[in-house]
Amino acid sequence: MTGSLPEADTLLRRALASGRVHSAYLLSGPGETPRRAALGFVRGLVCEAAAGERPCETCAACRRSTVHEDIALDGTGKKGPLYRHVGDHPDLVWVERGADDTRVRIGQVRAIQERMRLRSAEGGRRAAVIADAEWLNQEAQNALLRLLEEPPPETTLVLVTTTATGLLATVRSRCQRVAFPAPPPQLAEDPETQALVERLAGVGQLEIPALLDWTEEFRGARAEAAAAVGGLLHVASLWLRDRTASRVEAGERSLDRELAAFRELQSCRKSLAQRNANPQMVAEHALLALQGALR
Repeated sequence: MTGSLPEADTLLRRALASGRVHSAYLLSGPGETPRRAALGFVRGLVCEAAAGERPCETCAACRRSTVHEDIALDGTGKKGPLYRHVGDHPDLVWVERGADDTRVRIGQVRAIQERMRLRSAEGGRRAAVIADAEWLNQEAQNALLRLLEEPPPETTLVLVTTTATGLLATVRSRCQRVAFPAPPPQLAEDPETQALVERLAGVGQLEIPALLDWTEEFRGARAEAAAAVGGLLHVASLWLRDRTASRVEAGERSLDRELAAFRELQSCRKSLAQRNANPQMVAEHALLALQGALR
């Protein structure tokens, strides 16, 4: 079942009020809204209020789950924990990418599996949130399926993602889906974005050596390179969308090359997020696709 704001928020509130809570939820949408909703929802699950709004913010459980300063995670467990608690509530677990990680690692998934199969410390419900769920690779998602297929009693898993398309169908099908709508994305007007737009507009005239020189900018530490390529793909997609819309308004009907470039950009996004692909190679595929659309 899929809802939209305010329906999405209402769906979660009704689940808390009725006590009819699913074992897994998938919250998707842009920005911080899905994360805030996931946080409020799991806090509401352990709230001890007899009636009324949850979380009530006054009971002992709500006071324990009040969010403190974030603890930096490390997906390898070497420089920090694999997960952290919400506040200091022992039955609420939060997982996201580590500070230097480009994905949520399988070790983190296994850690919450073990934690959720332990007895509740407070004798009530337990919940785990996996933020950045689009950054779970296929191996980690397959491991997660074990928890989704055989959830422990009184346990809820909440996946938070910008878009659900990168998750396996078997994962999506086992979750109650809650979608938060996105406003139409717009190209930012800051100088850096506009400079990139100008470079993209000229990619059709670039010779292959010059295009490859551009991709050299995305070498280096993978976390930083992947973030930079992600920014390139975002701006390129919006720019190509606007360019295609302008051509449609002008009566142009032959848009096969633009559509092919759109598909390639989507494939590049998935490779970067799910397949741990080399960022420089992803940038090369994206720029070549755009070049093909402009020539």
